[in-house]
Amino acid sequence: MIRARAIIVQQKTGRPVQFELLTDARASLLAWLERRGGTLADYVFPSRVNRADHLSTRQYARLVDKWVNGVGLRREEYGTHSLRRTRASIIYKATGNLRAIQILLGHTKTENTVRYLGVDVEDALKLAEGTGI
Repeated sequence: MIRARAIIVQQKTGRPVQFELLTDARASLLAWLERRGGTLADYVFPSRVNRADHLSTRQYARLVDKWVNGVGLRREEYGTHSLRRTRASIIYKATGNLRAIQILLGHTKTENTVRYLGVDVEDALKLAEGTGI
């Protein structure tokens, strides 16, 4: 069984970040492992070079580039980093909870999260108007 929550250690900061794996994602991961003959003890995406190691970040970036091209999107607008930002942006727009996004992204400073999401004065004003205060 695949856990509902996982923790990764960010390569850049060395800090652990916890994230949730939704039901559909867990089902997809199980199906993928079954299809390729893997077990829960294996890396989900093994290296092309050494099956005992994980997929490199560079190879992941190449795959994302290929997928983006394959569906007709512009490579300049979509990449590994924009995929990371997308979920955080969706949660922020739905909740306005900047602190939650900061925790999810593993940022130590709220200022980094604000800059990362591109939160501006217009966003702040919309949030203030929506409170009814």
